[in-house]
Amino acid sequence: MNTRQVIDESVGPYSLSASFNNENTCFAVGLDTGFCVLKTDPCELTVSRDFNAGIGLVTMLGQSRYLAIIGGGKQPKFPQNKLVIWDDAKQKAAITLEFRTSVLGVRLSKSRIVVALLNSVHVFAFSIPPRKLSVFETTENALGLVCLGEKLLAFPGRSPGQVQLVELETGNVSIIPAHANPLRAMTLSSDGELLATASTSGTMIRVYSTSNCTRIAEVRRGIDEAVVFSIAISPSNALLAVTSDKSTLHIFHLPKDEGPNPKWGFLSKVPGLPRLFSDIYSSATAHFEICHDAPTGSAYVPPLGNSLGPTSKGVIGWRDDRTIIVVGSGRDGRWEKFVLHEGDDGKLYCTRTGWKRYLGGG
Repeated sequence: MNTRQVIDESVGPYSLSASFNNENTCFAVGLDTGFCVLKTDPCELTVSRDFNAGIGLVTMLGQSRYLAIIGGGKQPKFPQNKLVIWDDAKQKAAITLEFRTSVLGVRLSKSRIVVALLNSVHVFAFSIPPRKLSVFETTENALGLVCLGEKLLAFPGRSPGQVQLVELETGNVSIIPAHANPLRAMTLSSDGELLATASTSGTMIRVYSTSNCTRIAEVRRGIDEAVVFSIAISPSNALLAVTSDKSTLHIFHLPKDEGPNPKWGFLSKVPGLPRLFSDIYSSATAHFEICHDAPTGSAYVPPLGNSLGPTSKGVIGWRDDRTIIVVGSGRDGRWEKFVLHEGDDGKLYCTRTGWKRYLGGG
């Protein structure tokens, strides 16, 4: 007779998503029990809210008291077609927006609330009550991709692989035909000067100047297809970081503003050379932990009824030009710190200098 107790694997919180604030000084975690906020470096808990119900997505407005939260998990706190702007100082909802379909992505600034649905992006003035400013149609955007800068808004176009770039002040829209395949990840640089994109093939990352929509760089993550988790541009716009389901963090040098470095892609000038040899590969790589509850090679969806898409894995936050933080969600949600340095050989190296299970136990 087996008298051993059954281990309850449901004990303890489960993180459904993780995202950095605009300055990468903090990251917010949606839990099946509520949400929490942690400092980026060092990794320390600053806010913890227990709703006894799930928050599938939480997005911070800088270091202010406002957060955008959406229900998720097995027992959602809110219907997933409802967006709540949470005033953490007053411990209550300040703004509530309801839509016909699930909210898949949110971005906040001091003046705007941007909401991504499956086939549209909605822009509101950050006011009480909120005022709708514009609506844009998109191709199917199941990952809720949208980027919000001080002057620009970027999101998928009406055709797969396209990016719509909107000037917030004028409303002018530019279309960038970034990829032949649907978009998988995208990011704006902190100054809004650069836009980086990756498609569902996950092999090439492309970088565009937002001032004239020209492509200034194209780098190769690898030869095999992969699920790109996150892409991020360093504060000085000199480096690009990429994570994927290959458990590898890639670091690429980007060309200078005054023009491509002569050695940048010089093999592309050699006639008849296969493209794999002329493409730009990463300058440095490092291994990061995807976590045991995210099978390698697939976009992982947690078994908690979260319809917000894949759990956040390998989310990148640059603290400075030499320090990268990577966080992931799940039962084994982790924080990892990487530092870039030059070796005696003049090459760039990326070294993990610390890690922690931010939900405890590490």
